[in-house]
Amino acid sequence: MGWLRHLLGDRVPADFDGSLDDGEHVVGSAAVEGGGYLLVTPLGLWIPGPRRVGWHLVGKAAWSTGVLTLTESEETGMAGDAVLLADKTPVRFELARPGKVPILVRQRVDGSVRGRYRKDLGTGGAWFVERKVPGQDGTVLQVRPDPGTDVDLVKAIAEEAARKLAKPDS
Repeated sequence: MGWLRHLLGDRVPADFDGSLDDGEHVVGSAAVEGGGYLLVTPLGLWIPGPRRVGWHLVGKAAWSTGVLTLTESEETGMAGDAVLLADKTPVRFELARPGKVPILVRQRVDGSVRGRYRKDLGTGGAWFVERKVPGQDGTVLQVRPDPGTDVDLVKAIAEEAARKLAKPDS
């Protein structure tokens, strides 16, 4: 069975000290310069620490000259059924031998997005993104206001948008 795992890519590095969920498997991994690993699974991206960032919470992932820059989003509140997000400070991971990791990350992040819309407002704007949450049925509406945008206005718009998505005929 070891050859099948090798062929299919389900290989957890021997010194990885995280704990995958039951049924979670690795589809790609790369050692991070300075220690730790990036592991790609259907549920998210494992980063050094180790901890998993769900695909629905990857705000941005950029690959350039041997560095994967990850901007993780954090949930800051709710507006009806919509989830409000804010971006954390981007983190850089230097990968000497990235293998398939950059491609897999891009595919997984893009695959989690079902639709997106940019709403410009007088004091800024917000991204409205409908995403699939790994391991759950259906989608969730996420709203990421620009810094300085009127959050109460964004919340009101987000609540209405989430209501319309839940009942498209109303």
